[in-house]
Parts: sequence; structure tokens; C-alpha cells
Amino acid sequence: MDNSGYIALTRQSGLRREMDAIAHNIANVSTTGYRREGLIFSEHVRSTGPGSDSLSMANADARNIGLSQGPMTQTNGTFDLAIEGDGFFLIEAPEGQMLTRAGAFTPDAGGELVAPDGARLLDGGGAPIFIPPDARAVSVAADGTLSVDGEPFAQIGLWNAADPNDLGRRAGSRFFPEGGVQPSEDGRILQGFLEGSNVEAVSEIARMIEVQHAYEQGQKFLEREDERVRAVIRTLGA
Repeated sequence: MDNSGYIALTRQSGLRREMDAIAHNIANVSTTGYRREGLIFSEHVRSTGPGSDSLSMANADARNIGLSQGPMTQTNGTFDLAIEGDGFFLIEAPEGQMLTRAGAFTPDAGGELVAPDGARLLDGGGAPIFIPPDARAVSVAADGTLSVDGEPFAQIGLWNAADPNDLGRRAGSRFFPEGGVQPSEDGRILQGFLEGSNVEAVSEIARMIEVQHAYEQGQKFLEREDERVRAVIRTLGA
């Protein structure tokens, strides 16, 4: 295969990965706290020698997590929490500490606030948050102060990845902060609300059509190149 074929293949590979990312976004348009994901294309140019054309190839390995605010839905649930502005909740899952914007929590049998799968919500010091079994009223202030029957009891932490580029996506709306976490100072917690996905379905579908069209064009180019090479071989072999 000549250089043009390799170049086209690298582009096709990137477009395929972008299509997968778009499909994943659309599938999670209704997932609480989900963050849109995109791909970043980069170009690598290499000299092929004096007097020769350079070789350029595309790469699409870098992922970009969109951190824009998602829509808020009022649930009036005592332990439904949403973040307005910057930051993530820090939870403790079996695979380690994770960041998430999905704030649907509930006390488990031991009184700890947990996500639907049992991952524990952590406070500003990285410890689990406990709700007393005899609590009559639980309120959460904008700064994360959790009060039980009118008395401050715990402080829900808001966190960011130490390096925003090191957010590794895990299942659904969770991220693994590969470079560690640091406190967030700019977010507000809203009690009785849940934040939806920040995916805009119409924009994603429009992008999917564009990527599919670009992929089809690339495929046609590869087919034409293949036919050209075959024609040359047939001519030389005649």
C-alpha cells in the first residue's frame, strides 16, 4: 500500500473512534450526571527526504470530556443532590475513588450515604458520610454542610481532578482521577435536584451524519486506490 492509502486508513480509524464516541453520547443522553465525550484529532507530519513530499497522518487517540452544566431536574428528594457550577462528588467504589456528577444517594442499612450500586459518598476529608438512624430532618446547604435536625453534622466535599486532562472515564457518569484530586471552590450543591446529561441530542445526531459522510468518502477513496493499483498490476502483467 502506498502513502496515500496509509494516510486514508489513519483517518478512517479516527473517524470510526469518533463515531463510537458519538454513539456512546447519544446512548447516555438521559443518564444522570453524564458528561459528553469527544475526540481530538492531531496531525503528524514527517519528512520523507530531500526533494520529496512530506508524509502526513492523522491521529485521534486523545479524548475530550465536556464539563458544561447539564439541565437541572427538581425531585424534592432529601438525598438527591446536584452541583451548580464547578466540581464533582467524590465516591468510594470497589475499584477506588471516583468523581461523579450523578447525585442520587440514599442511606444504606448502616446509615452511610451511597449511590444506587453501593458506592459511598465522601466528605471534604475523604471519609464516608453517616446519617443517624433517628434523624428526623436532613438538610444540605449550598456549601455542602449537611445538617441533621438543625445541627451541622457533616460537610459534603466538592472535588476536581488535579489535572483535568487526566480524567479517565469509567462506567456511565464516573471518572477516575489518574493524577489525584483537589478541592473545588466554585461549586454549589442543590438539595432536591438532579443534574441531567450535558449531551445535546440534536447536535450529536448532526455530528454523526457529518462523520458518517466523511467516513463514506474515505472508503470510496480507498476503493478507488485499490482499483488503481489492481489496474497497474494487470497492465504490467499483460
